[in-house]
Amino acid sequence: MTSFIAVALLLVPIVEIYVIIQVGQVIGGWPTVALLLVESALGAWLIKREGRRAWNALRTSMQTGRMPGKELADAGLILVGGTLLLTPGFVTDIFGFFFVLPFTRPLARKALSAFLGRRIVAQFGGSPLTGFIPGAPQQPNNPQRRQSDDVVQGEVIDPDDGRPQDKPPAG
Repeated sequence: MTSFIAVALLLVPIVEIYVIIQVGQVIGGWPTVALLLVESALGAWLIKREGRRAWNALRTSMQTGRMPGKELADAGLILVGGTLLLTPGFVTDIFGFFFVLPFTRPLARKALSAFLGRRIVAQFGGSPLTGFIPGAPQQPNNPQRRQSDDVVQGEVIDPDDGRPQDKPPAG
């Protein structure tokens, strides 16, 4: 993952400069600069509007006691999309608008969910559909399930049944 980030940090500026030069050759230098400024202004306005909407949805879900999974994903996508929109360039703006616009965000959320689901399965061996909890026993049909021969015999004693209780051994 870190090598991917390093390559992206090297390639994205090169691609952005290339695209800006190509657009500048087609429409001219000043119109290209104006277009970049208009995209940044539109992106800032959109981030403010969608960020406020996401914050209100998150607050509402928390107040009603509902799990805010969709709202948290939207907030994360708006944060990443806003960062991309405020970065000068056409390629990052395309991805930024994809993450921020309300009609394309469900597609981005679905892609994010699929990506995170694959990462969870690869990391922990659980299934994202069964509510995997790290440290909990894994599903029986999972081939990575660790078999344990340790069996602890025990007895449940109700403290109200009148029998004296033994203290647990120290150690």
